[in-house]
Amino acid sequence: MTLVAAPPATEAPPAPAKTTRRWRRLVSPLLILALWEIAARAGLISADKLPAPSTVLQTGWRLSLDGTLGHHLLDSLTRAAIGLLIGGTLALVLGSLAGLLRLGDDAIDPPVQMARMLPHLALVPLLIIWVGIGESMKITLVALGAFFPLYFNTYAGIRDIDERLIELARTYGLGTWQRLVHVVLPGALPSLFLGLRLAIGAAWLSLVVGEQTNTQNGIGFLMMEAREFSQTDVVVLGLFVYALLGLLSDVLLRIAEKRALSWRRGLKAT
Repeated sequence: MTLVAAPPATEAPPAPAKTTRRWRRLVSPLLILALWEIAARAGLISADKLPAPSTVLQTGWRLSLDGTLGHHLLDSLTRAAIGLLIGGTLALVLGSLAGLLRLGDDAIDPPVQMARMLPHLALVPLLIIWVGIGESMKITLVALGAFFPLYFNTYAGIRDIDERLIELARTYGLGTWQRLVHVVLPGALPSLFLGLRLAIGAAWLSLVVGEQTNTQNGIGFLMMEAREFSQTDVVVLGLFVYALLGLLSDVLLRIAEKRALSWRRGLKAT
């Protein structure tokens, strides 16, 4: 008998390192900042209208050293956290009831569908009448911004679960609570994370508007006060802070999503 040696298995080409891809994502933002800096230094952009990034960075460092930026940042984070907690909790509870129960769907979803047609930022005058111009108005505005994206994604995530999976779980003897934990929750998690990402983004947007209405602290107040004195660098710094807060929260949520949904194999960009 003649033995024929099997050809050596060809190794798959190594995948690009994740760290390389992460650094590659920073190229375009850094390029924009570099062009902005060059244009500002060359006088193509007026410093009174849009100061250079280096000037904004110096302003941020100065306000950080004297504690001004940290004080206002803490107040903004507190408002965002409380509003997101209230709006997110209501969205999860009501979205789950509407998605799981026929009575909940009939009672909850129609008024929520009607309310979502109203731009919540346009409700500021009405909120001032209802809850005043203090902290309650700002937190309520953030809660409203966070509620609708999370509610609709919770509702859709539950309703998009294949009914055959529920029937299979029932056939194997799983009770109601077990079906919720082992079938409904894993199936709805992708939509829940998407809704949470959208809710956090809407919460920051709502906070920007809320903190510019009769506020004595917060990043929005810092920007409004700087506008009165034509301190454009402080105004741009506030915008940078909001952008960085939104980006940081989204990155942290992506990490949590990746760990919670490690079982899912989705399409990856090539």
